[in-house]
Amino acid sequence: MNLLIGIHAALGELGALAFVWVAVELINPTEGRIRRAKIIALIGVIAFFISWVAGGYYYLTNYQAIVKALIKEGPIPWAHTIVTETKEHVFIFLPFMAIVVWGVLKQYGNDLIDSKKSLAKAIMILAAFIALFAFAMAGMGYLISSGARSALEQKVL
Repeated sequence: MNLLIGIHAALGELGALAFVWVAVELINPTEGRIRRAKIIALIGVIAFFISWVAGGYYYLTNYQAIVKALIKEGPIPWAHTIVTETKEHVFIFLPFMAIVVWGVLKQYGNDLIDSKKSLAKAIMILAAFIALFAFAMAGMGYLISSGARSALEQKVL
């Protein structure tokens, strides 16, 4: 397995878990929870961006040249045609949605406790969606890897 895939997946999952944590902190926001949510959201943003760079570099250096053709010639070509294409387009938005959550937490912070309960709830829901989409990315990565493995097995057999 390529080290970049491991970095990409691990940091993507770290980002997902960070935004689960942010969503939980915002269920009942307090000053301490907002402070933790800001820190964890920033960690999630950083994790997503590093994952994005690692995945993009792998895509340009290995996947596009070698793995893509292998999957398309294998028994489940839809692993690239549908899943990879979907993953590419959805993942473009995750780091930017994460920045929105972190930015609102940073900008409004303790205002979310009392005067802007609806904003806190909206940011909580957005953080939960970010986590859900990030976990979906992991599932899509598994399907893509399965497509590559099945193509390799077909060539070996």
